[in-house]
Amino acid sequence: MKKNIKIIYQYDGSKFSGFQRQKSQKTVQGEIEKIIKNSFSQEINMISSGRTDKGVHAYEQVSNFFIDKNIPIEPIKRQLNKSLKGEIKILAINEVSDTFNARFDAKSRTYLYIMKLEDKITPFESSYVTPITKSIEVKKFQKIMDEFIGIHNFSSFMKKDKAYRNPVREIFYIKCYSENNTIKIEICGNGFLKTMVRIMIGSALSVYFEKENSDYIKKRLENPDENCKKILARSEGLYLYKVNY
Repeated sequence: MKKNIKIIYQYDGSKFSGFQRQKSQKTVQGEIEKIIKNSFSQEINMISSGRTDKGVHAYEQVSNFFIDKNIPIEPIKRQLNKSLKGEIKILAINEVSDTFNARFDAKSRTYLYIMKLEDKITPFESSYVTPITKSIEVKKFQKIMDEFIGIHNFSSFMKKDKAYRNPVREIFYIKCYSENNTIKIEICGNGFLKTMVRIMIGSALSVYFEKENSDYIKKRLENPDENCKKILARSEGLYLYKVNY
């Protein structure tokens, strides 16, 4: 008999080559699965709320996996936190129903993006904040980002990904604000495609700084094309912020 374990955890994306398990690369999923295999002799396959790119962080990621009934769960939390100290932190672990699925049961996911003028960024922030060369007026940037709110085909704002055939997603809200000399953007939606948030932000920055026309985002949404050029914002300032079930 197996039991279904749900974990809520944080990680520093600068320490990993992305989230998804890869041969010969250090990844978030790969490290957690390896430690559980080595410590508890359990081969697990993590199901997760989403996959983050290389360099992208998580304030709150959620995964689940099945293990043998006789293994207590608190030692799993202790072992992971001990082995991955400074890179991954398990915030909570508990047994859930067999039907719980961290990916398909998620109602919404919220990402946070943090930017700051490059000459204000300290060496201690450089892996966690995206540098910008000129200041941003929040209300103006909010207006550009508002184009994304609603149900759209986001083919023009994703990297090609065989795992996701349906490019339609709904963005529930976007909130741009200034805090402690940083610009922060929260984007909440029912789901996100590969690299979608970074392409959304990169496109909006290009419009804001007049590298693209003011109707660039509107046209890309109205004429979805997965083969069009993609403008990527940097990964350092992006965080998986919250997952709601």
